[in-house]
Amino acid sequence: MKTIKVDVRSIEEWEYDGHAQCSINIPLDQIPMKLQDLMQYEEVDFVCRSGGRAGIAQSLLRNAGHTNVQNLGPWQALVC
Repeated sequence: MKTIKVDVRSIEEWEYDGHAQCSINIPLDQIPMKLQDLMQYEEVDFVCRSGGRAGIAQSLLRNAGHTNVQNLGPWQALVC
């Protein structure tokens, strides 16, 4: 299965607060411009600091028609 794990925090949070090694950083405000790229994955998992922004990203992708999208909550809980 082709899965991507996306951290939607800001670039500064990603760089200075840490991140999971298996995730990529796409800040929430850039998600609308990356929807077509994300649609190519069978599963998309979003994380952020607490789960709020990941939930918004999840909604954006679901509204675009993707059905296998997860909000995994805080990035520290992400299992690589």
